[in-house]
Amino acid sequence: MIRSIACLILGLSVVGCSSGDDSSDSVRTPVDQTLFGPSAMRVQPVFSQVRDWTGDGVPDGIEAVVEMQDQFGDPTKASGRIIFELYDYRPYNPDPRGQRVVAPWEGRLDSIEDQRARWNRVNRAYIFQLAFDKIRPDQPYVLTAMFELYGGGRFFDRLILVPDKTVPAIPAPPTITVPGRTPTTQDQTTAPTTAHTPPPRADQP
Repeated sequence: MIRSIACLILGLSVVGCSSGDDSSDSVRTPVDQTLFGPSAMRVQPVFSQVRDWTGDGVPDGIEAVVEMQDQFGDPTKASGRIIFELYDYRPYNPDPRGQRVVAPWEGRLDSIEDQRARWNRVNRAYIFQLAFDKIRPDQPYVLTAMFELYGGGRFFDRLILVPDKTVPAIPAPPTITVPGRTPTTQDQTTAPTTAHTPPPRADQP
């Protein structure tokens, strides 16, 4: 009986030591990197939208969801630096990017803390909150992303952010019409357009 217990303890010790020694095998080999390393990037078109992440009812910027894919099209992780840029949208143009409306954002994935903070287990993608308090949810934009891999190589993608139809468009300033003159753009103002009629004088019937 004592000999059986000793053998059992010895066996468990061997298994424990074996598990510790195998930890070095978890390092990705060059073959694994070739097969399962990132080979493409996509800015997810459904979940990447203008968002209010503070809950005050005012958009805070763009929540960009970035997917890294291996050569089989499956989600994977990557380390590197990603740069986002936002442009006005030019319809019916081969290059829809208009004027850049904000300075570029930079995101890094070069540490364990960055990976844990950005990775979303549900979407199996990285999430970046791009703060821009002047964002207009009723206007289209072009969002571009460039990912620089630390091992070498770059990925590029862009997404046209479609306006949220549930957000009412901001109305243009009203036009004041001056009698006897054709209205111009200088007549536009934010002042009320209702004319004020002064009260009649005492000597008027």
